[in-house]
Amino acid sequence: MIWQISVALIAVAFVVLVIFLVKTLKAAEQSLDKTTQTLQEIQKTVDELSYEVKQVVRQANSITVDVEHKMKQLDPVLDSVKNIGDVLSEVTLAAKQVSSSLIGRMKKPAVKPEQRAQQAQQSNEGQTVQAGGAPIDRSMHSYNEAYTGAVNSKSDPGWMKWVDIASGVWNKYRS
Repeated sequence: MIWQISVALIAVAFVVLVIFLVKTLKAAEQSLDKTTQTLQEIQKTVDELSYEVKQVVRQANSITVDVEHKMKQLDPVLDSVKNIGDVLSEVTLAAKQVSSSLIGRMKKPAVKPEQRAQQAQQSNEGQTVQAGGAPIDRSMHSYNEAYTGAVNSKSDPGWMKWVDIASGVWNKYRS
């Protein structure tokens, strides 16, 4: 009899165990079904996103090509700007040289009329007479001083005004 009761208890325990295993397996099946649905939705979303990512990459590539094309078109403009900068540098150097030479001329002492007369007398002493009786000036230096002195005395104020204006404009441009 104990054997019979033991076998009956084992049978009942086995039935209870099978019932709990069936419930657990059904819960696992439902979880797996939900996981499968979620994975299908994720796959669908990934497919949609991959299409959009491909479109973005294509647009980025076309933008890159466009930018490269425009940069190539800008290269001659940038070269021109560089050339303009070189020219402006040369103009600046020339303006510096002109202004320094004008300042050097202005710093030289002015020739007074008495000194000019003395220079003229000295130059007349250095002259000889040609066959036709016209005097020849052997001292070109004295001639040039007398000639340029007469010209500079008339044009110095005008030149100084223009130089002052040009230097003022240049200083404003550089600032």
